[in-house]
Amino acid sequence: MRVRPAAVLKYAFLVLAVVPMLFPFIWMVLTSLKPFGEVFSLDLLPSRPTLDNYVALFSRTMFPRWFFNSLLVGGLTVASVLFFDSLVGYTLAKLPFPGKNVVFVLILSTMFVPTEMLVLPWYQMSADYGWLDTYWGILFPGIMTAFGVFLMRQAFSTLPDELLDAGRIDGLSEFGLYWRIALPLVKPSLAALAILTFIGNWNAYLWPLIVAESRQMYTLPVGLSLFSGEVGAQWNMITAGSAVAVIPMMIVFAIFQRQIIEGVVRSGLK
Repeated sequence: MRVRPAAVLKYAFLVLAVVPMLFPFIWMVLTSLKPFGEVFSLDLLPSRPTLDNYVALFSRTMFPRWFFNSLLVGGLTVASVLFFDSLVGYTLAKLPFPGKNVVFVLILSTMFVPTEMLVLPWYQMSADYGWLDTYWGILFPGIMTAFGVFLMRQAFSTLPDELLDAGRIDGLSEFGLYWRIALPLVKPSLAALAILTFIGNWNAYLWPLIVAESRQMYTLPVGLSLFSGEVGAQWNMITAGSAVAVIPMMIVFAIFQRQIIEGVVRSGLK
């Protein structure tokens, strides 16, 4: 088998590019296995690897509750965004009605409003309706997104109208056309939207910090911030918590990456 120098150089470059990206993650995992006294050691490998940090994390803190809160908020938000954003995107892409483009532009215009400017009205509304320190209070700002509507509208716009017309001839309702014909054909876009939505909510810090008043309602980013205070940071606990926190994101990406790659391939073939 002949080895091509160009291929060797290409893979060598890829390996060198991956190392800087993986090093922070490797450092985090190895630090989580160190006793507190070795956290600031210059040695990358722990001299006495231990799981005490993980045991303390799950037995002496509210980490399991924070993990559950983030998982619940992330899962419900993804389900809501995939359904409502795709439904609105289908409506804007395939249903004719007066002012459709105006509605689309108005939805897109909300993307230019910084989140920090919305925190005060969100908080006032949460206080008025009794949503403070509740799951709904954490959830409601993200149940629909302008970006998701834009993404799904563009995906549905690529579907041929003749396909939907054939479904109408067969007697399908408009919701049936959306659910049974259009939605299965845009799975790659749904997968991309699911990953971005889950990661965004999983890493959200500002709004959960404001609306959650008790530690029982904290999400993971807010809970992990408690390990860092004025007297110093418990880096062994922070790295252990962070190592566990990345697991759901890796699982979500592993589940949906096939659909994303399939979508890229199909777009290239077209």
